[in-house]
Amino acid sequence: MKEILREIGMIARALDSISNIEFKEYDLMKGQYLYLVRICENPGMIQEKLAEMIKVDRTTAARAIKKLEIQGFIEKRNDDKNKKIKKLFPTEKGVNVYPFLKREGDYSNKVALSGFSEEEIDQIYQLLQRVRKNIEVEWDFVKKGGKREY
Repeated sequence: MKEILREIGMIARALDSISNIEFKEYDLMKGQYLYLVRICENPGMIQEKLAEMIKVDRTTAARAIKKLEIQGFIEKRNDDKNKKIKKLFPTEKGVNVYPFLKREGDYSNKVALSGFSEEEIDQIYQLLQRVRKNIEVEWDFVKKGGKREY
């Protein structure tokens, strides 16, 4: 069997490493940019939804969100109806850095897909969506305490 997940992992780690270096000037490190991009694209989302979107546990998300809040990139606001719910919003600082993060993501996408036809890009996208959906089922099962049998 081909080691597809190793390839995906190497790609993800390489891009993460590049981003951590390039975003250092904005004091964004260790994948914090992922959180900031999602919050900028989905202002008002709650922490649990963000953690689910990025596929991390609540504790990891809480730490990253707290750092972004301390650094002034995001803020938490009370929900109008339920004061226990805290919604996440980018601050002016977060909104100002977002275009750079978006350009970097678009550029990395362009580099990664250079030499592929539009049809091949569509195929890759569709196939990776299927892989993600397969893994999401397992991720959800394990996060809820399930034990996988190999």
